[in-house]
Amino acid sequence: MRELHLADEAATAALAAALAASQPPRAVVHLHGDLGAGKSTLARAWLRALGVTGAVRSPTYTLVERYPLAGGGEALHLDLYRIGDAGELEFLGLDDSDACLWLVEWPERGLAALPRADLVVSLAVEGEGRRCRLDAATDAGTSWLAALDAGLPFFPEPCP
Repeated sequence: MRELHLADEAATAALAAALAASQPPRAVVHLHGDLGAGKSTLARAWLRALGVTGAVRSPTYTLVERYPLAGGGEALHLDLYRIGDAGELEFLGLDDSDACLWLVEWPERGLAALPRADLVVSLAVEGEGRRCRLDAATDAGTSWLAALDAGLPFFPEPCP
């Protein structure tokens, strides 16, 4: 577990860049926090750090946005705030997804239908900034946090 204070949007973008640089070739990230806590800001900055260009839309109404990654593969950004139960996810075609990165906002609403998180990111408003907690949920997540602490890429090879 790591706890950080993110003073502003630039600090959030710096964290996103560090997480993107150190992530494993396949990673599932659950993003927790109240409305306005910065989940979408972190996800958008993360996707940008991975080289996504063009519009990076919030999936609030579409539930999922798919982004091709520069090195190959695909990233998924999900926002499950508006779903009633995990069964609604079966219509999104995620069962066949071989995505390199899953960024899932409001994962508690679809846990039964989601892959297990490697990393859980919890965000909360704290003064003018945000409090951020990073928790590893798998062995890969533990190695990821260790690499992040060391400032080293965890798995430099791209997702196939």
